[in-house]
Amino acid sequence: MANRFLLLACILIISMGLIVVEFPQGPVAIALVFFLSAIAIFFFRKYTQEKEFLTTVFLVGLAARMAFGLLIHVFELRSFFGGDALSYDENGAIMVDAWLGRGELTGVLRYQSNPQSGAGWGMNYMTAGLYYVIGRNIFAAQSLCAVIGAATAPMVFYCSKKIYNNLSVAKTAAIAIAIFPSFVIWSGQLLKDGLIIFLLVTTMTMVLQLQERFSYIALAAMTTSIFGILSLRFYIFYMVVIAVVGSFVIGRATSAKSILRGTLVLALMGIALMYLGVGRSAEVELRVFANLERVQTSRLDLARSAESGFGEETDVSTTEGALFALPAGFAYLYFAPFPWQTQNLRQAITIPEVLLWWASIPFLIIGLIYTVKKRLRNALPILVFTLLLTLAYSIFQGNVGTAYRQRTQIQVFLFILIGVGWTVYREERENKRMLQTDARRRVDSQLGGFRQERERARLTAKTPTEI
Repeated sequence: MANRFLLLACILIISMGLIVVEFPQGPVAIALVFFLSAIAIFFFRKYTQEKEFLTTVFLVGLAARMAFGLLIHVFELRSFFGGDALSYDENGAIMVDAWLGRGELTGVLRYQSNPQSGAGWGMNYMTAGLYYVIGRNIFAAQSLCAVIGAATAPMVFYCSKKIYNNLSVAKTAAIAIAIFPSFVIWSGQLLKDGLIIFLLVTTMTMVLQLQERFSYIALAAMTTSIFGILSLRFYIFYMVVIAVVGSFVIGRATSAKSILRGTLVLALMGIALMYLGVGRSAEVELRVFANLERVQTSRLDLARSAESGFGEETDVSTTEGALFALPAGFAYLYFAPFPWQTQNLRQAITIPEVLLWWASIPFLIIGLIYTVKKRLRNALPILVFTLLLTLAYSIFQGNVGTAYRQRTQIQVFLFILIGVGWTVYREERENKRMLQTDARRRVDSQLGGFRQERERARLTAKTPTEI
């Protein structure tokens, strides 16, 4: 309870600081944060017995993200950490003016705001919708992302608990997502990354829930999350759909009832997504974007657009080239930026986190092995999605900074495996310690019995002088 009050005090201090430095927009942002946080805490506490832990981990994540957000807001560091935020702010304001008849959309923004463009139109609509209600306020929009980012940690707890039914695994994964620097950075700004991560975890959690028991609420949450992913990053949408369909077809379909339930869920999900216009945009997106030549063009642009580009000479426009690019792409995706290749301040400040991430890899391997052996059916959705996105980014990425940023979309599930590995390691170490303790006790008991026998023999024996 004392820790809870300390966290609330930190959040209040951050709030007061914002109110002072950014009036009158600051109070509006803080009111939005408190309103959304109250809703999140209510739902998190309703569906678990670990009410105190989830409340605390949410507040920890929120305090970290709000503090970071205040830092970049006061010192105007958005262009340094994530220049996309300034574009979303500008686009949202222009869209509101167009809705109110005060202006019109430019050619580029008209394209980016078209649901059939595949350009991540959802972020523009979200920002514009918020600005329509409260007025242009970039810190409020950023704080909305911070609340959603903080809410990812409790959702990871639910997801982990459903897969492994282990409290230690769920808590370890949730804590990691709440405080790991890259998650704080990318979900503490007006960027789509934090929203995508939250929607991914929500989707997988609802899949696991629907595999256990059909629920219209879970179905609605899953469908809405999948549609949200489509609106933010369309190619991830198709990977999620493959993982979801595969989990229902292969996952827990061990009886006629489970097969029927999975079929019903897929049918209702398909109808809902078609109603939301997914079918109309899918054809355009796949025709325009889903070819290796387009991937090569995008990858080359990433490799040449910054000092941190890599693999510029690699050509992925053919199947052979894409396969050839996989090993190096995988290495950069999972392990970059490498300390010995640091070229700028952005890369330098990530080195402590990268070293911590490297140190967790052994636990990741242990957790993966355990999952494949013991929990493959349960973990199938996250394993399939993680594999698909890893392959895609290993081919597509040509920039260290972008790989570091988008790695969080994979890491959110890898930290669940790390939680498994850490728990297995601790339990094995504890079992070994207990075995060693038991062995010592047995040896001590045997030695004690031997000494007692020897003493008894000495006392009962008669020496020659006594005869």
